[in-house]
Amino acid sequence: MSDARRRQAGHVLVAADKFKGSLTAVEVAAHVTAGLHQVAPGVTVTSLPVADGGDGTVDAAVAGGFERRTARVTGPLGEPVEAAYALRGDTAVVEMAEASGLRHLPPGVFAPLTATTYGTGELLRAALDAGARTVVLGVGGSATTDGGAGMLAALGARLLDAEGVPVAPGGAALAALATADLSGLDARLAGADIVLAGDVDNPLRGPQGAAAVYGPQKGASAQEVALLDGALGQYAAVLGAALGGGALAAADAPGAGAAGGMGYGALVGLRASFRPGIEVLLDVLGFAAALDRADLVITGEGSLDAQTLHGKAPVGVAAAARARGIEVVAVCGRLALSPGELAGAGISRAYPLAELEPDVRRCMAEAGPLLRRAAATLARDLLV
Repeated sequence: MSDARRRQAGHVLVAADKFKGSLTAVEVAAHVTAGLHQVAPGVTVTSLPVADGGDGTVDAAVAGGFERRTARVTGPLGEPVEAAYALRGDTAVVEMAEASGLRHLPPGVFAPLTATTYGTGELLRAALDAGARTVVLGVGGSATTDGGAGMLAALGARLLDAEGVPVAPGGAALAALATADLSGLDARLAGADIVLAGDVDNPLRGPQGAAAVYGPQKGASAQEVALLDGALGQYAAVLGAALGGGALAAADAPGAGAAGGMGYGALVGLRASFRPGIEVLLDVLGFAAALDRADLVITGEGSLDAQTLHGKAPVGVAAAARARGIEVVAVCGRLALSPGELAGAGISRAYPLAELEPDVRRCMAEAGPLLRRAAATLARDLLV
């Protein structure tokens, strides 16, 4: 930003994701705004919390003007949980993690073989009941590796073993799947536009698939990963036989492995389209209109690292802003990208909290006050 532009930067757009484990995206925006106003009280700040389809997606939609709705659904372990979705007009934002996320497991408890996405299907049905005809399905933070089989069952699919009995919940049980009948799927799905919003492009199976890459994060041992990978292969074979060769081929499509294979279930069973989560959310939240008024954009997330460069929220925000010639800077808890990598992503500089407090535990515990300090430094550098 030139000196002249710096003096004239009167409208700042804060479009940051959550700092996982410390602050929600809404809280990040509030602390950044407070820090900016400490130094530049006259600057206008617009907050547009963002998400990439994972945890916090519903919160971001609500902050962007959607109405929060709740439904009682089946959690990943089969127990009832309260889950939220967001609705505006006939558009709904459904966050898989709200129904089937790791957040619903007790501390230290994992269920990689038996966790189910049934509650996500119930949440989708609740959105349809509320009048949604476009549904953004955010995937991420899941406790499951069942290929979205539970979701399809909740929406009316029949997934049966060789004896004609519905297979048990969870990914491991798919090894016994013999036939699939999707003719009973909720008829409203045929007239709905389902958009699968995620930030990973993994296939369903294989060394880069849902079980191999993400199973260990959900507590799966090496033997359980192999079991789940084989079960997902059987699932794809049976759906391929039921729906045609395209369904089997879709197992290799980018995004099929998202959220324990939920991507595959949505692509094949719901005929969803797959788009990078941050692109979808920016469209839904009206980011382009917010950019019309911005002189500077502040984005960020808890850790700016190599994963950030692969479709995470800050890079999506920066790409959209850079296309409009608007400078982008970032705030973060931890910075693991070089200046060159930041510049390549469209971010001119970053303000990491770890430079203010190197102790990781204290940095996370005191993230709010530290973020206000970082934002005040940013304001001194760029706004006054």
